[in-house]
Amino acid sequence: MFGLSPFELAVIGVIAVVLFGGNLPEVARKFGSTYSQFRRSLQDVQQQFRQVQDEASRAMSMDTPPAKSTSYDDEEEEPDEPSAPKFTPPE
Repeated sequence: MFGLSPFELAVIGVIAVVLFGGNLPEVARKFGSTYSQFRRSLQDVQQQFRQVQDEASRAMSMDTPPAKSTSYDDEEEEPDEPSAPKFTPPE
């Protein structure tokens, strides 16, 4: 659990009892409520980031040019010529 061995968890428990004594249930309750609030706020932030990411991806997909139009079905496109001249070795 949490990458801790049972011995380490027992030491943490003993330290908690020594430090908090009779207030341990109240401290644990406060810690649990604080932890749950932290998780909720973290989920809210993650949700906001996902919404912004989705909006950005939608905006990017609208900005991309459409695929080549196929209005000239009769003509076959020839392969593009290389932009650099063909290499000829010296003789």
